Amino acid sequence: MADLKRTPLFELYQEHNAKTIDFGGWDLPVQFSSIKAEHEAVRTQAGLFDVSHMGEFEVEGVGSLAFLQKLLTNDLSKLVDGQAIYTAMCYENGGTVDDLLVYRKADEQYLVVVNASNIEKDWDWMVQYKPESVSMNNISDDTALLAIQGPLAENILQKLTDEDLADIRPFRFKDNSTVAGVKALVSRTGYTGEDGFELYVKSADAPSLWGQLLTEGAEDGLVPTGLGARDTLRFEAKLALYGQELTKDISPLEAGIGFAVKVNKEDPFIGQDALKRQKEEGLSRKLVGIEMLDKGIPRAGYEVFVDGESIGFVTTGTQSPTLKKNVGLALLDINHTELGTKVEVQVRKKRIAAIVVATPFYKRPRS
Repeated sequence: MADLKRTPLFELYQEHNAKTIDFGGWDLPVQFSSIKAEHEAVRTQAGLFDVSHMGEFEVEGVGSLAFLQKLLTNDLSKLVDGQAIYTAMCYENGGTVDDLLVYRKADEQYLVVVNASNIEKDWDWMVQYKPESVSMNNISDDTALLAIQGPLAENILQKLTDEDLADIRPFRFKDNSTVAGVKALVSRTGYTGEDGFELYVKSADAPSLWGQLLTEGAEDGLVPTGLGARDTLRFEAKLALYGQELTKDISPLEAGIGFAVKVNKEDPFIGQDALKRQKEEGLSRKLVGIEMLDKGIPRAGYEVFVDGESIGFVTTGTQSPTLKKNVGLALLDINHTELGTKVEVQVRKKRIAAIVVATPFYKRPRS
């Protein structure tokens, strides 16, 4: 087996009794204490994640905006400096290459953040469309990413920076900030359904920042948090995961992220015609929530049936730590997606009763 890649924080994991797993070729912590305890900490206090496996590309030069507009489903023309946007990148047939974040740092200067498992694929896809006037730089290996998430995230982080964090609204960021003596891009974004920040720093600075955040946040209940809780948190908030809710065979519209697809934007993008057609003709399937009525957990890949006929499959499922219910996201035939529709999930050799329910399963309380 090939050697697993490691983030700059790997040596620190053992200090917190981390249990690591192979995650897309990376040796990453699935949990430090327990998934449920870490999940609860993020929902009620705060959690600190190492997500340095994510990919970062710098895109700059004359024509950068036009280049990204051609590749991406959302409309970047309305971005201002210091603003980020969530978007998808599609194939001609509307299938998804990846979902990603784009940060506008200045006119014709962007940071593109992609999923770890797609770094090479995304790079190759983008390079083939890049005009000569645009430069692309893969800074993934030189960049670490820490995410502090939860209702106390701002309080904790504010102790370590002179930046007024209250001024950074959701999907806004401050570049060249200093946090605990470390230069950082501070972004009010995350993947948990909670308030919080993501901190992009140089790889060499990550261990120091990690330690100072945990020390400063200890009295507020900040805990190191692994990929297990990251998955249950994003799942409850119905945040798509590439490889499950989004794939080359699942379009952004089917996956429920139509808000990030501007089919009528003036700058044509790859996959626009296919997605426009999908929207105009109506989807043949879409992502919905299901809740198990009988005992059983709907795991990814399990088939879903109505009257003995297969109507789709589960993309993600677990016992929700917040709801204490067995729930899942499933991509189903459009004719069986109304709330209250009774379905059956094939759990091993049995078909277990379930019902279509509203999503997201969790919404952050308004403050």
